[in-house]
Amino acid sequence: MQPLEFYTEFIAPLELIDIPYFVTGSIASIFYGEPRLTHDIDIVIHLSPSEILKLISFFPLEKYYCPPEEVIRIESKRRPYGHFNLISIASGLKADIYLDANDPLHEWAFNNRKRISLGNNLELWLAPPEYVIIRKLEIGDLYSIIESEWPEKKESLHSRNQYKLSQKSRCSINTQ
Repeated sequence: MQPLEFYTEFIAPLELIDIPYFVTGSIASIFYGEPRLTHDIDIVIHLSPSEILKLISFFPLEKYYCPPEEVIRIESKRRPYGHFNLISIASGLKADIYLDANDPLHEWAFNNRKRISLGNNLELWLAPPEYVIIRKLEIGDLYSIIESEWPEKKESLHSRNQYKLSQKSRCSINTQ
């Protein structure tokens, strides 16, 4: 199962160093909806400046691509959405790491995240479904939610793009 591979590569180290996090994006959609293939894991973390070196030490350069300390410090100051990647050299799996940056929606998600069992005494923190949907709407990825929940509703690429455009122009979500 793909989430277990991501767990071993990225979640287990975060659990060991006790950095607050939750999984979102496609992996969260897998837990809440239909299984699907994804090439990365999206993780939101709360990383204080004093924890940056600890994070780097658990993703050593001989096993991972991990950006230098200076890059992570710059990204942690970038508002609203600083981020960086971690890539496992052995497996090629990638984690998109998003820093919470005092975003009110991230704060709400941290307060409402769910502890999910993967079996074999493995657990992870998962974003609440409302957060996943809101973020998918923000990036215009509503169709992927519909497609994963109702695959029989697949439409042509042209129709899908029209649907996305019409949805973006008609709705506005207040995230507060």
